[in-house]
Amino acid sequence: MAMASQMLRAARDRRDLAGRRPPRFGAAEDTGGPPRVYYLSPDLDKPSGGVRTIYRHADVLDSLGIEAAVVHSRSGFRCTWFANDTRVEAAADVRLRASDVLVVTEWHGPWLHTLPAAVRKIVFNQGPYCTFDATPYEESGAGAPYAGVAGLEGLLTVSEDGERLLRWTFPSLPVHRARPVVDRAVFHPGTGPRPRRIGYLSRGRRAEEREMLLHMLRSRGVPAGWELTPISGSEAEVAAAMRECAIFLSFGFREGFGLPPAEAMASGCYVVGYSSLGGAEFFDPAYCTPVPECDLYAYGVAVEDAIRRYQESPGEMDAVRLKASAAVLGRYDVEGLTGDLSTFYSALLTPAA
Repeated sequence: MAMASQMLRAARDRRDLAGRRPPRFGAAEDTGGPPRVYYLSPDLDKPSGGVRTIYRHADVLDSLGIEAAVVHSRSGFRCTWFANDTRVEAAADVRLRASDVLVVTEWHGPWLHTLPAAVRKIVFNQGPYCTFDATPYEESGAGAPYAGVAGLEGLLTVSEDGERLLRWTFPSLPVHRARPVVDRAVFHPGTGPRPRRIGYLSRGRRAEEREMLLHMLRSRGVPAGWELTPISGSEAEVAAAMRECAIFLSFGFREGFGLPPAEAMASGCYVVGYSSLGGAEFFDPAYCTPVPECDLYAYGVAVEDAIRRYQESPGEMDAVRLKASAAVLGRYDVEGLTGDLSTFYSALLTPAA
């Protein structure tokens, strides 16, 4: 039985490793012209904050006058779960010049050495806690998976926590941060009173903990008079569902940032739960309730307390949740990201004097 489990695990690991391999890129002679920026994205047509951020980067660079595109492995592929008219190209159609910049994800880490050596590269590491996935300690050297990668110019990440972790782990590599965006045209608090509804994502990590917490709350008779609402769907559908919830439960796990609780705050929810490390920068106790990692007792008490506060002082809780919305929308906006990327790429794309 143990041998069979080991064989299954080994087969799963081989499939995972093979799935991380980036596509092949053709080369073109560098005959001049401004450098182009290509963001390699997974062919994933279901909600993913990381993929949404990749598309947004390409859009922002385009608005700055920098030629940029999202690259997918499959010809004709484009994400459809959010509205976009982002420039998208198939990897087979891309011809990289030495002056271009290829931006890849942390997911591709074990295969970075297979990318064209002459092309400049940035690793857009939105998941610092996944940096060493598929890079076994015993089979790699110091600085893996980034050490010795030809043309690697540095790392780009999305949170203060991620920037701190990556700087400490890879002291010889430049690390920069570009904030995520919570789109105020999609995620906003709306108007009017909130139904007594508690929302949480039906997908994602920590499903067992979520199940246990719901059992615990039900055993205590909570949430009497409140409706539990699993949330899923397109970006617009998720935002609409969040606007119908007074409380949102956050179950992220070691996230690079953790967009769902930020989007819930922007949508006017009072958020209770895990900051998931990357979200610590916006989990301000002044307008939400952070819960210690894995402490389900503290989580249950916090949910019960949030319900009590809503029942005793609904006006006060409305003011708090609107404060959270204003804080998130004011900090994680397109204007801020535009400044971050302008600073980063201006230095990267400007020829040295």
